[in-house]
Amino acid sequence: MRLQAGCQLSYETNAPTPLIFMLRPRSGSGQWVASEEYLLMPSVPVVEYTDGYGNLCQRLVVPPGRFEARISACVETADTIDVDPTAPYVPVELLPENTLQFLLPSRYCQSDLLGNLAIDVVGNAVPGYAQVEAIRNWVHENIKYEYGTSNASTSAVDTAESRIGVCRDFTHLGISLCRSLNIPARMVVGYLYQLDPMDLHAWFEAYVGDRWYTFDSTQNQPRGNRITIAYGRDAADVALSTQFGAMQLLDMKVWVDEV
Repeated sequence: MRLQAGCQLSYETNAPTPLIFMLRPRSGSGQWVASEEYLLMPSVPVVEYTDGYGNLCQRLVVPPGRFEARISACVETADTIDVDPTAPYVPVELLPENTLQFLLPSRYCQSDLLGNLAIDVVGNAVPGYAQVEAIRNWVHENIKYEYGTSNASTSAVDTAESRIGVCRDFTHLGISLCRSLNIPARMVVGYLYQLDPMDLHAWFEAYVGDRWYTFDSTQNQPRGNRITIAYGRDAADVALSTQFGAMQLLDMKVWVDEV
């Protein structure tokens, strides 16, 4: 399916403020960026670079006053995500080097503290994809989705205790439980077609069967038509905007439409 997706961010600041955006999707597995428009109002110089996870980042300084950024992309997406219940666990000693960082505990994913829960959750599931699917299903069934119940400091351990949160929290918990079982897992942020209510979305990928597979604990079945913007260890790595000074977000709009 071809999708037109984007977001518009409106800010207010009283002084020049350095800012890093991570708003541009790039062509890759499961998606092809056919066209793209990036508008800044007022227009300011931008330097783009690629971070350590392969994400496209835009570096700029926001002038005093009102500032708006609007990114829109037409993307060809996969209608389904790959599913393989037989994909096996990959022993740590055989993992590619670029997956090893996704085994470690991180700021919001304290996998070293959730080992006992992970063992209880997967039960007798076969090591590999089946274990990750058991984790995805357990989070879906046991964590209540509700806006306003978590904040920027909420971690996987907090969510495991409170049993409530939003897509970011579901994702952090799923990642942490996977890593507790020595399965590499990474956070993904982007767009999901027909997400209700519409917003930017988060899910996770796990490395089993010698490749990355998509898992989304907020959904009751596998869904395609996703547009990935960024990958990282947790939310600290995939922030769509990072400001270095006092700046207020006034409004945010997100859309995903079939072309």
